Amino acid sequence: MAIVGLVGGLGPESTIDYYRRILAAWERVDPAAAPSIVIDSLDVGRALDLVDRDRPALIEYLLASLHRLAGAGADFAAMTANTPHIVFDELAARSPLPLLSIVEVCAAEARRLGLRRLLLLGTRFTMAAPFYADVAARYGVIVISPGDADQRWVHDRYVGELLRGTFRDETREAIVALVARLKDERQVDGVILGGTELPLLLRDDVVAGVPALDTTALHVAAIVDRLRPPLLRVITPPMGTPAVSATDRNSKSF
Repeated sequence: MAIVGLVGGLGPESTIDYYRRILAAWERVDPAAAPSIVIDSLDVGRALDLVDRDRPALIEYLLASLHRLAGAGADFAAMTANTPHIVFDELAARSPLPLLSIVEVCAAEARRLGLRRLLLLGTRFTMAAPFYADVAARYGVIVISPGDADQRWVHDRYVGELLRGTFRDETREAIVALVARLKDERQVDGVILGGTELPLLLRDDVVAGVPALDTTALHVAAIVDRLRPPLLRVITPPMGTPAVSATDRNSKSF
């Protein structure tokens, strides 16, 4: 069995969610065994500060984590957050381990579902950066971010509440209302929960009448598929190439 290395702590709540979801998914693969997981937990506050002011230092911070995971025996790695994927290409070029991109599996799932215009929610770094839109464009999908004021509001709730493990009903209701408004204003047919704490707040598959892409669930499905012995894998696209979501049991590699 392969060993997955998780760059965790970004933030802690979503890292716990990844661990629980991987265990639950593996139970359906092999109830008699447990998956092999190594976690290196980073400081989310430091990581967000580096995203904001020093991207080269962010790469070095994440790269050090990947080297620790490789030293612990991991065969491949995944970052349990969307925002660090802002430096995914630079990181993958230097990583000692193959990296499984949350953005790739999300874009592949959007195409599988026939979604064309997606609203992106997450930290302001994720919403303002082009990395989601650039990857999605290869799948024929358009990614749209909220306006500046809405981005600031979502980011403040994300950092001030969700990353601290606080999930308020009023915040959930306000985000649903935001999606409902932007669905009409921006003519989107789906929403990307582009922060791995968001699925802990918005637990439904549909938000304000449009499909919600749970990036944690999609990433976990792809991780579990990589953990399978080769003969049991559902899909096996090469690492670093556009990957089909492991939830699509009838699709082929692209």
